[in-house]
Amino acid sequence: MSQENRLEKTTRINLLFDFYEPLLTDKQQMFLKYYFHDDYSLGEIAAEFSISRQAVYEHIKRAEQVLEMYEEKLGLMDKHYRRSRELDKLKQQLQESDLNDKQAGAVMNVIEQLEAIDRMD
Repeated sequence: MSQENRLEKTTRINLLFDFYEPLLTDKQQMFLKYYFHDDYSLGEIAAEFSISRQAVYEHIKRAEQVLEMYEEKLGLMDKHYRRSRELDKLKQQLQESDLNDKQAGAVMNVIEQLEAIDRMD
């Protein structure tokens, strides 16, 4: 796997982890954190938990599959990014609109509240 593909995969897993961490087992959370967040090697994780590298690899692969399954079924990450894009479009349209400052401020306030709600989810 190329360095670029590895980075894309790591970024995707970290994002999925942000959305679905509470749905993973403690072991899945721990192994993913060590491997993707803290950049431990399979060997380092195996030594830490006194298990084989193959066992670590299988735990991580299974956790990745679970994250992808949750995203496929729930789509939280996809929905988040679609909402973000639409809110950005609204901001752009607001800047290009003929609303007075007071009206524009009120609309921007609603947009910011929606963004805040989205960050809390």
